[in-house]
Amino acid sequence: MDGGILEEHTEYVVNAIHRILDQYRASYDVREKEGAATSGSLPKSVLLVGHSMGGFVARAAIIHPRLRKSAVETVLTLSSPHQSPPVALQPSLGHYFASVNQQWRKGYEVETTRTGRFVSDPVLSHVVVVSISGGYHDYQVRTKLESLDGIVPPTNGFLISSTGMKNVWLSMEHQAILWCNQLVIQVSHTLLSLIDSRTGQPYANAQKRLAIFTRMLRSGIPPSFNWKMQSQLASQKLKHVSMKDVKHAAAACPSNVHWTDDGLERDLYIQTTTVTVLAMDGRRRWLDIQKLGSNGKNHFIFVTNLAPCSGVRLHMWPEKGTSNSNLPLSGRVVEVTLKMVSIPSGPAPTQIEPGSQTEQAPPSAVFWLGPEDLHGFRFLTISVAPRPTVSGRPPPAASMAVGQFFNPEEGKIEFPPLSMLQSFYSHKETLVKEDHPLALNLSFALSLGLLPVTLSLKTVGCGIKNSELPDEVAGNVENGRLCKLRCFPPVALVWDDTSGLHIFPNLYSETIVVDSSPALWGSTRDSEKTTVLLLVDPHCSYRTSVTVSVTAASSRFLLLYSPQIIGFSIAVVFFALMRQARSWDLDLPIPSMLLAVESNLRMPVPIFLLAIVPILVSLLLTSLMSQPFPPFASFIIVSVVCYLFANGFIIILILVTQSVFYVAAIIHIFIKTRWEVWEGKVCFGSFHRFINLFSRFSSLKVVRVLRVNPLLVTALTAVMLACLVHPALGLFALLIFHALGCHKMLCSFLTASFRSHAWRKELFGYKNKGNDGSRQFTSKFDERSNQRLPLEENSSNRLDSPKSFGDNQLEMFHHRHGMLILHLVAALMFAPSLVAWLQRIGMGQSFPWFLDSALCTGVILHGICNSKPEFNYFLFSFPGIPSREVRLDFVYLVAGYYSYLSGLALAPYRAIYVMAAIGFISFVLRTLQRRNREKGEVSFGSRKHSHRH
Repeated sequence: MDGGILEEHTEYVVNAIHRILDQYRASYDVREKEGAATSGSLPKSVLLVGHSMGGFVARAAIIHPRLRKSAVETVLTLSSPHQSPPVALQPSLGHYFASVNQQWRKGYEVETTRTGRFVSDPVLSHVVVVSISGGYHDYQVRTKLESLDGIVPPTNGFLISSTGMKNVWLSMEHQAILWCNQLVIQVSHTLLSLIDSRTGQPYANAQKRLAIFTRMLRSGIPPSFNWKMQSQLASQKLKHVSMKDVKHAAAACPSNVHWTDDGLERDLYIQTTTVTVLAMDGRRRWLDIQKLGSNGKNHFIFVTNLAPCSGVRLHMWPEKGTSNSNLPLSGRVVEVTLKMVSIPSGPAPTQIEPGSQTEQAPPSAVFWLGPEDLHGFRFLTISVAPRPTVSGRPPPAASMAVGQFFNPEEGKIEFPPLSMLQSFYSHKETLVKEDHPLALNLSFALSLGLLPVTLSLKTVGCGIKNSELPDEVAGNVENGRLCKLRCFPPVALVWDDTSGLHIFPNLYSETIVVDSSPALWGSTRDSEKTTVLLLVDPHCSYRTSVTVSVTAASSRFLLLYSPQIIGFSIAVVFFALMRQARSWDLDLPIPSMLLAVESNLRMPVPIFLLAIVPILVSLLLTSLMSQPFPPFASFIIVSVVCYLFANGFIIILILVTQSVFYVAAIIHIFIKTRWEVWEGKVCFGSFHRFINLFSRFSSLKVVRVLRVNPLLVTALTAVMLACLVHPALGLFALLIFHALGCHKMLCSFLTASFRSHAWRKELFGYKNKGNDGSRQFTSKFDERSNQRLPLEENSSNRLDSPKSFGDNQLEMFHHRHGMLILHLVAALMFAPSLVAWLQRIGMGQSFPWFLDSALCTGVILHGICNSKPEFNYFLFSFPGIPSREVRLDFVYLVAGYYSYLSGLALAPYRAIYVMAAIGFISFVLRTLQRRNREKGEVSFGSRKHSHRH
């Protein structure tokens, strides 16, 4: 998580690529000298496979200026962020990502002259990139970040989730994607398929390589289940479809797959819209498309656990022949068996004994035909192979296949947002009766990536009399056991616009979650919807329930919107500092950070100005930039909830740090008081000698200069650490400066409070002693005060003073505490980079990136120049223009808005920019203020409220 480290890795990858290609050349030259060289061309390019940040480094290497031309033409990434870092905290890291992505966008642009004349093809037109995401189990990199949208055009790459990959179908953790056997095998076969067997080189044509990736990785299941829309498009496009085009789209079995003719000696003519196969009986079923597909039932779906080609074959016939059997396959008959798509399935139930009936095996393939596929045909045949007979072995587990003509509108169930939210506390069950559509289309208005649901299906009937009675009725348990022998296990095919396809086999009770990122700035309206195609046995009835999982929804929310919450947290701190600066400007007591945050959460004005207005500004910017609007309602609600989470995080941080300061101050005062008592009673000779030695050291001129100028010492130390070692160390030095100041001021406040309490107590005791007693107490207290209180306290602790010394110290503590919270958040943003830097100690260190050092220098200057609240406004003056005053509270308000928008853009690192800008401006204006003061001019930074000093 460091921009400099990624740049070093990019350099290493470029050198490694050149080394590999040079090794091939060197090896060839040696063999040629020995007379053993073989004919053929040397490799000119390599395939790059990168995991996590390695995938981004692979893309960065391709646009590196020192990389040889066409040295890399194919990149495969595994769980790699491409859009931005998972949590963009470091400015140089975010800048490096943006720079690389911008060069990639330009690399796919056609080069033209100023007059628009074609010059050459895009520089990266030969490069193909495929990104594989781990799905919802990858908690480090979300699928949205792995998308190639806006970086690589669809003609040169795509994103696919491991949950929708052929022969994989699994979601996997960030590291598990490296060793998952299903994925490793599929990726290996894909990479080998990219090699041309004739030349031994990868295919030069980018479209050819992309087609291989598509064929080897994608499952073939339609990317959307919005069949109504598909049917409308199909009716418009397929009005005139020739038989030649249909044959071209056919999917026939290999020629080596052959069934004997006597296996299909008896045909069945199906008269119902639902066809069922209970065993491998070697028979062919005829379905009349025109008859069974009428009344809007113009879709056909087929699920089975029979193997395509070897177990079942499907053909489409324009007409029926004169003979019912042994009908030769003419050129007009189209086989569509290979359009059947394999899906994952659980293990087949074991047989108790050979020949006994077992539970239905789960479906392993799904086949779907829409109106555009059925157009021009009259019959659909389902041919089932005869049961294989192997001597000495039990027959296979129960085989099944169920097909149905249906209308998608009949099985459509919509879940509006209100009903999903109500399921948090109200669980409702729905009875799905027998003879229902095989495919139930569940449409969720809110993405299951934001609100995962627990979908439960309980079989209550399967054609057995009284099987739908409640569970308490005797015999229902037996009916449930029998139903498992007749109903195949349900399957859920889930489609999400961001993460693609997810399949949940053997679904009886499952929490369905997808890796989507809805309600973000720049997300489309389709991203907040999830479609679930539920395949259930139409012969059986089910009791279903859909409830939102509270725990899963909470964890997903924090995972998806953590970058947004971080950006909002910085905005919350700026808004609290704004409240403090405003109170100082109005000559009111500076509130604590806790009270400032609570004041900003009040309804309706503060919460509207600080939480709602920035969202409206983002929508205005969206319209000005002609970008698609995010879903309005969910975008505002999710953003406000993130803002509340950010306030909660900052409140916890304030309480923790404030408690630490109070405990440390109380301990300090207690030890100091006890030490003063012990010092008068016990004489420590060696300790006094040490004190004298320390006093001599403190009297040195250098030490005295440093003690007089703590701000200068802190600034120089922090800036040197930030520029020469690491930016985080410079910020930590600034935090130490703030912490010492807070501790000193809090100790002064508590000491003054304790003395004030003791003064009142002694005064009450001397009241009844008359004037002599009062004079005695006054002289005694004054003597004690002159010995222990500093001059400033003596002058401020007068009865006619508007505010006591303790109150002033408390206000100073509140101000410095606010600065500490802001810079603590900034330091934590550089913590991942610091950890990476510490891990690389001894491996050859280099200076930090100039961008990080410059920005941290600005943050340090902000902490130094604004360590006291006196400098509360900026005064800008230009020749011929009257001076304009900009208050610091307004500057903090603008900074908070900018940080808020940075959080919405998932780029919280940009908040460092505005921190640094305030620091540099404060430093320049503070320098001008001191220069004007030296010239004797009226300082524009002077405070009109004298009692504050």
